Amino acid sequence: MKSSFLIAASAIAAIMTAAAPVSAQVATGQMGALTPDQQQFFGLYKELIETNTTQSSGSCTQAAQQIADRLTAAGMTPENVTVFTVPEHPKDGGVVAVYPGTSSTEEPMLLLGHIDVVEAKRSDWERDPFKLVEENGYYYARGAVDDKAMSAIWADTLVRFAEAEYKPKRTVKMALTCGEETDTAFNGAQYLANEKRDWIDAAFALNEGGGGRTDGKGHLMVQTIQVGEKIYQDYKLVATNPGGHSSQPVPDNAIYEMAGALERIGAYDFPAEFNDTTRAFFQKSAAMRKDETGAAMKALVNDLGDEDAMAIVNKNKALHSMLRTTCVATTIEGGHAVNALPQRVEANVNCRIFPGHTPEEVKEQLAKLVDDPNITITLAREDKPLAKSPPLDPALIGPMETLAAKYFPGVPVLPSMSTGATDGLYMSAVGRPTYGVPSVWGDPDGNGVHGLNERVEVKALYTARDYLYDLVKTLAG
Repeated sequence: MKSSFLIAASAIAAIMTAAAPVSAQVATGQMGALTPDQQQFFGLYKELIETNTTQSSGSCTQAAQQIADRLTAAGMTPENVTVFTVPEHPKDGGVVAVYPGTSSTEEPMLLLGHIDVVEAKRSDWERDPFKLVEENGYYYARGAVDDKAMSAIWADTLVRFAEAEYKPKRTVKMALTCGEETDTAFNGAQYLANEKRDWIDAAFALNEGGGGRTDGKGHLMVQTIQVGEKIYQDYKLVATNPGGHSSQPVPDNAIYEMAGALERIGAYDFPAEFNDTTRAFFQKSAAMRKDETGAAMKALVNDLGDEDAMAIVNKNKALHSMLRTTCVATTIEGGHAVNALPQRVEANVNCRIFPGHTPEEVKEQLAKLVDDPNITITLAREDKPLAKSPPLDPALIGPMETLAAKYFPGVPVLPSMSTGATDGLYMSAVGRPTYGVPSVWGDPDGNGVHGLNERVEVKALYTARDYLYDLVKTLAG
C-alpha cells in the first residue's frame, strides 16, 4: 500500500533532476565472493524472502517463527524472543526480541520492520517471485527491498550481537510485524503500540523510509533520512438522489453533482508550508541543483509567498506534494441501470495530510469545496493516529551522517519527509520518535518495488547491512 522505498525514490528524483555533480560518488556494481559472515546473513535473508508472506496465501507467523529460531540458536534467551499473534489473525503474526543492555539509565532503542509483502502473480513475473535469484549483480524476488532487506538486517544484527556476546549500554529491541502493506489488514505495529506498549517502549525507533538513489549509470548520488511523514486518510463522498426514468432527466443528477464536487476538489491547492524537515530538505537540495528549480527552491526557503518560484516548483509533483496537504479522487461508482437516473454515487478522495493538521480539518475544507447539501463526506477509517514528526535530533542524525560518510563517501545525506506512510506512524503516535535511516540504494526506475520483478543490487544490500550494523552499535553504545 505505501512503499516507502518508492516514495523516497520520488523525492530523490526531485533532487537529482539536473542536479550538480557531487565531489565524489560511490561506485555501485559487482562485489566479490561472500565472506562466511555474509553467507550467514544470506541464509537468513533467503529464508525470509522464500517464505510467502502475502495476505492472500502467505504466513507472516511462519516467517516470524523462523527468525525467532535463528535468534535463539545464536544464543538469545528464549524469554527475550516472542512470536505473537491474535486469534482472529493466526497467520499475521510478528516477532519481538529484546537484547538487554548494561545501563540502568539509558533508554532502549527499537529496530522496526515489516515482513509482509505485496501480492505477486507468478505468471506476470519473469522469475518465481518467491525464489531468490541472483542475476547481473542483483537479487530478484518479492520483498527483496520492501521490506525484507531491512527486516533481515535487523534480525542479523541481533544474531551477530548474540554470537559475539556483545554488551551494549542501551537495550536494543526489535519488532518485525505484519500488515504494513494492506490498510485493511491486521497491523502488528498498531497492535504493539496499542496493546503491548511495554514490548516496544523505546527512546526512539529506526525504520524503513530512508535510502539511496543511483544515477542509473553505476553511481550512488544521494542518501536520505526520513524524518516525519504525512497522515494517510481516505474520505468517502456520497451523493444521493430519488432518481427516475432516464427519458425525463432533471437538473439535480447525482452523477453531475459528484462530478462538479470532484472537479472543485481537483482544482484546489492546499496552502504551502514548511516544517523543520522540509525546510532543511529544500535548503540542501537547492544547493545541489544548478537549474531554475534549484533557484526556485532557494527562493521559497527565503519567502514561501514567492508566487513565481512556487509556480516553478509546483511543476515537480514530488516537490509540490512535499509542501502541502494533497487530496485526489481515486475511485468512483454510481448508477444502477443504463435507463435510469442515478440514485447514488460514491467516490473516494485520498488525502495525504501535512503534519500538524488533522483529518477533521481537511474534512471541513473538503465540505467547503463541495458546497452541496446532497453530498455527504465521512472518514473512510477513523482509527488511524495522527503522525507526529520527530525532531532533527543531532544525537541521532549526527551518527547517521558520520557513518554515511564512511560507507557512502562524498554522497550527500538529506533529511526528507515521506509523502506516504510507514508503520512509524504508530510508533510516533505514542511518543516514540521514528526515523527512516539510510539503507539500500535503488535505481531511477524504482527497482520493481510493489510491481514486477522487484530487485536489489547485491552490493547495495551488503553495504546497507554493514552501515546499519555499525549504526545500531554506535547508538546502543
